[in-house]
Amino acid sequence: MLLIRFFGGKGGVGKTTLAAAFAVRQARRGVRTLVVSTDPAHSLGDVLGESLSDEPRSVGESLLAAEISGERQASNRVAEVLEDARHAVPREVLPAVERHLRRAVDSPGTVESALLDRLTDLVERTGRDWDLLVVDSAPTGHMLRLLSLPELLTPWIEGLAHNRKQARDVDRFADGLLGEVGPQNDPLLERLQNRRRRLEALQSRLREDARVHLVLVPERLPLAETERAADQLAEAGVSLGAVLVNRVASGDESGVLARRRTQERAVLARVRERFGGEETGVLTVPLLPGELTGVADLAEASGWLQSLDPPGPREA
Repeated sequence: MLLIRFFGGKGGVGKTTLAAAFAVRQARRGVRTLVVSTDPAHSLGDVLGESLSDEPRSVGESLLAAEISGERQASNRVAEVLEDARHAVPREVLPAVERHLRRAVDSPGTVESALLDRLTDLVERTGRDWDLLVVDSAPTGHMLRLLSLPELLTPWIEGLAHNRKQARDVDRFADGLLGEVGPQNDPLLERLQNRRRRLEALQSRLREDARVHLVLVPERLPLAETERAADQLAEAGVSLGAVLVNRVASGDESGVLARRRTQERAVLARVRERFGGEETGVLTVPLLPGELTGVADLAEASGWLQSLDPPGPREA
């Protein structure tokens, strides 16, 4: 069973609505489901009609939801590192270290790294605290960067851990010459080694248990972005799931709508040519009436996503 599903794509194509509808559908099938948003401009709570925070909360039977704040996660992560530093660096340099760490909270790299740590927490709990994790991703570029971070960060953390270990060996050698016995544990080194192990495990889970559903509307610009994203996902070793073409019009309109239908048919033909293989597939979702907010509306719309269903509790 694929335990992790990402919904990503260009901004404004409806990926939050489809991620929420998919999550509602799975919960109603009896699959314990957590749907989370990693988009800084959260709208998952609006779609579900619920007030959400970083911590998963119940929004229906078998359904949990959360909106992850990268900035809040970064603040928490820096506070943890600062606490370790108080036990690992000389007292006289601690104020400078603290100033540097406080400034780091506002760094985009720190925010993305902290967001990845929080996602790692949720992935580790998938299969235990819930059966399925559904991720409503930020627009394509942010999603791709987030998914590539484990591979990018692992060698960097290995280098930091190696340097830290060398420094500790020198300190212990000096202590031995002076007949002193320093502390044997090193919180900073332990944290670095633990983070490396968790990133390696996350990489493995994403490659084995995750699929990315790219969402687009039948227009040329979203199509071009979707094709580039598919290529980058392949390079990152993350598997592509069914591609979802959202808001497909129907009927025999005339005038402007008829021209739009002609454009849609051309885009759909290209999507099926590019993604219609057995490994991925293409799913079209029609232009639906209403705002599709709240669990009841989402459940009604979720029937269009039936082909994405993983095995239910009785089928697994």
